[in-house]
Amino acid sequence: MSNPMQAKELLIRAVECDQSGRILEAQTLYTDGIDQLMNFVNGEPDEAKRKVFHTRIKEYMDRAEAIKARVNGKLMLGEVVSHVSIEENDTGYDYDQVFGQYMDRKTIEILVEEPYMQQNYQYANLVRFLELAITNCPNLKYFRLITKEAQDPKYTDNQKTNLGQIKADLERRNIAVSIKYEDSLHDRKIYLSNGFIIKIGRGLHFYKAPNPMYSIGLNNYKFRKCLQTDVDIWRNNSSKS
Repeated sequence: MSNPMQAKELLIRAVECDQSGRILEAQTLYTDGIDQLMNFVNGEPDEAKRKVFHTRIKEYMDRAEAIKARVNGKLMLGEVVSHVSIEENDTGYDYDQVFGQYMDRKTIEILVEEPYMQQNYQYANLVRFLELAITNCPNLKYFRLITKEAQDPKYTDNQKTNLGQIKADLERRNIAVSIKYEDSLHDRKIYLSNGFIIKIGRGLHFYKAPNPMYSIGLNNYKFRKCLQTDVDIWRNNSSKS
């Protein structure tokens, strides 16, 4: 049975995040807290107590719906502030050069929607992105990754292990992490809480493998050849709200 004190703690943290503008984290905490409270209430034999709990749950569900509306509003595209066309075999497009200037100390939350996170080079790309985020966003407090769950058995265990390692490392740096799996995910998007949205045709994975392996570009992606893709940077219209 779920612990009502744990649910209460999650919901208190949700309210605190909501009030401080960390709406992505608040959304996750509201969802987890409500789920735990519902599980507890379903096992409560006292009808009067269940009624009291349901009243409280309804209040938190209303708050969660309001947060969801705010999040959806933040994820709506506004105006394009930059467009970059990367051609096949181009070089000079490290993450920092492409969109690093839009990641700053005002960024306290980041959402990455990246369907493909199953192979070693894809985890390496995510780590490179997070290294840039930690460098450019000193006030980062929350990171959410939405990806597809690996279906091939040879990738399933590695996905849980590798993403778990990344999550644990960020949490050691006082950055809360949520990893969600959505099998229907198709679009690729990076949302920054300072109001910018980065859309890359190939997501984070627009680099070619170094050839030969030990050549310039192995570690510094500025020298790495790219796949053809387009990058659009949007500023959300409600970024000041």
